[in-house]
Amino acid sequence: MMSSSDDVRGEGPSRPQRDYERIGTRTGTSFGQTLIHLLKGNIGTGLLGLPLAVKNAGLVLGPISLLCMGVIAVHCMRVLVDCSHHLSAKMNRQSLSYGEAVQYGMENVSWLRRHSHWGKRTVNLFLIITQLGFCCVYFVFLSDNVKQVVEAANATTFSCQINNTNQTQVLVPSFDSRLYMLCFLPAFILLVFTPNLKYLAPLSLIANLVMAASLVLIYFYSIMHIKYPINLPSVGRAKDYPLFFGTAIFAFEGIGVVLPLENKMHRPQSFPLVLYLGMGIVTFLYISLGTVGYLCFGADIGGSITLNLPNCWTYQGVKLLYCFGIFITFALQFYVPAEILIPPLVARVSERWETPVDLMLRTVLVLFTCALAILVPELDLVISLVGSVSSSFLALIFPPILQILTLHGEGPSPAATAKNLVISLLGLVGFMTGTYVAVEQIVARNALKREEPLAAFALQ
Repeated sequence: MMSSSDDVRGEGPSRPQRDYERIGTRTGTSFGQTLIHLLKGNIGTGLLGLPLAVKNAGLVLGPISLLCMGVIAVHCMRVLVDCSHHLSAKMNRQSLSYGEAVQYGMENVSWLRRHSHWGKRTVNLFLIITQLGFCCVYFVFLSDNVKQVVEAANATTFSCQINNTNQTQVLVPSFDSRLYMLCFLPAFILLVFTPNLKYLAPLSLIANLVMAASLVLIYFYSIMHIKYPINLPSVGRAKDYPLFFGTAIFAFEGIGVVLPLENKMHRPQSFPLVLYLGMGIVTFLYISLGTVGYLCFGADIGGSITLNLPNCWTYQGVKLLYCFGIFITFALQFYVPAEILIPPLVARVSERWETPVDLMLRTVLVLFTCALAILVPELDLVISLVGSVSSSFLALIFPPILQILTLHGEGPSPAATAKNLVISLLGLVGFMTGTYVAVEQIVARNALKREEPLAAFALQ
């Protein structure tokens, strides 16, 4: 770990901070439970898009960049936790959310104190954008994978060796993927009507198990079907690297779950070990699947590695199982923006209308995410765009700035300040270039799709 956390903690914890470190009660989560939650919060659709990210960066540069990004992302998570400790002790609070930490950090600086509430609002805005972005990705992921399974159903066999191209053969074209999104829409709306996430706990457990089993099968297939000789570029094209950044930071954007998990631990003092162990496992999975997936499928790798799996029922089943897991996870991702946006609005109506208004607002949010997914039905570009726009701020830009604010007036070392500025600048450059390239690619693909029907009509 970098020395910045020592700068935040100082010589020793004050009495309020020592109290904070003992907030865990017998009902708090254990070391193992927290580790599992941390893994669940970081492993999702982003992992499946990393082989394409490695392709965009190159076979050598990609894994090295993933490792560097993982180290920086974990450091920023630790910085956020340490700043939260420091500010909670100063404000005599037991725990802080991400937004509250930024708000109280801004109160440390006299000329920012009047506008400190905007710190919390800004963080909440990016949390909403990120989580709704995840929901958009889930719409596209489900539609692409289910569409592929349906179209290949007539030719799907029990032999996984029949397809020598390592690609699912689309034999019976069906309707557009955006119509599949509309088919899923009622199911998603009913899912988010669940009044309490505890009712989804059994399904969530099943979803986690089937997603884990699916990942094992994906790893197995990819490792057993690596193409030799390996003739893939070590370094990708410079113009594709921003797409790598967006996809990678989308995958690493688990910083939103860090403080809630740490606050609920029975022994919060053990959280740094949980963080390093859990994110070490996550980084290993990211680098290994990204590299092995690219080695297996090469230049043909899709926006999700599941789209490259062979045309047999074992791996078609893997797609459907992973889709089930993503469907259940939608409710968990939706919970964050819903809890930020809906309660203040429901509080404005009479008690008689609270439930109808709550359900209506949930429906509107799901319709909004579905509409965005329909506008941009490109899985790889949606992942990269969401990562570049919002995940870069939450994971890379805000934590170093928060540490500068937290240590304001306490004499932080020039090295720590320079390090924080470099990380924030890196995130800002990634945000600008990643967003620009993703939007440019989206516009180009949409233009190409409009030209194809015209070209076909002209040939007739």
